[in-house]
Amino acid sequence: MTTPDTDILDTGTGLQQLMGDRALYQQILRRFRQRYQDAPAEARAAHAAGDQVVAARIAHTLKGAAGMIGARQVARLAHALESAGNDSLLSALEAALQALLVQIEVVLQQEDLPGPPAPYAASHMPTSMALVQHLAGLLDIGDGAAVDLVEQSADALSHTLGAACYQALREQVLQFDYEAALALLPADALQP
Repeated sequence: MTTPDTDILDTGTGLQQLMGDRALYQQILRRFRQRYQDAPAEARAAHAAGDQVVAARIAHTLKGAAGMIGARQVARLAHALESAGNDSLLSALEAALQALLVQIEVVLQQEDLPGPPAPYAASHMPTSMALVQHLAGLLDIGDGAAVDLVEQSADALSHTLGAACYQALREQVLQFDYEAALALLPADALQP
C-alpha cells in the first residue's frame, strides 16, 4: 500500500523513469514546479470561459508531467479532470498540487534524494530503450522536460540512437518542434 507521502511524490518512481539520474530528476522537479504551479488556475479559467478543449489539454499535460516525476495523486486527479472537468475536481487538483509543490521543495532541499540508488550502471544505459521511450512520451505530450532530458542524457541517447540521429533529434527538440523530433525516433520507442 502506498503511504500518503509517496502518493504525493514517489521519488523512487521518478528516478526509475530517468534511469537513476538524480541530477536530471532534480532539474525536472524544478522545471515542474516552475511550469505547472498555475496549471489548475489556468484550467479553471479555461473551464469558466467554456473552452473545454483547452482545459482538457492543460489537464492532459499536467497528468503526463506528474506521472513522469512520480506524483501519482496529481496525475490521477488531472486524468479525472481531463475526462470530466468540474469545480470539485479542480479544487481537489489545486489542493493536491499545493501539497506536491511543498513536497518538491522538501526533496530539492535534500542533498541526497530518497529512493533507490541508480539502478543502471553507465555501461548498461546505452543498451536500454527505456530512456528513449521516456523521451518519446515527453515529446508526445509536448512536455518541455524533453529539452532537459536530451541535454542531460546526450551520451546515452547518442549511443542508443546513433550520433547523427541524436544530433538531428537534439536540433528539433531545441527548436521545440516535438512532432518532428518524435518522427526521428525508432518505431519500438513509440510502443506503449
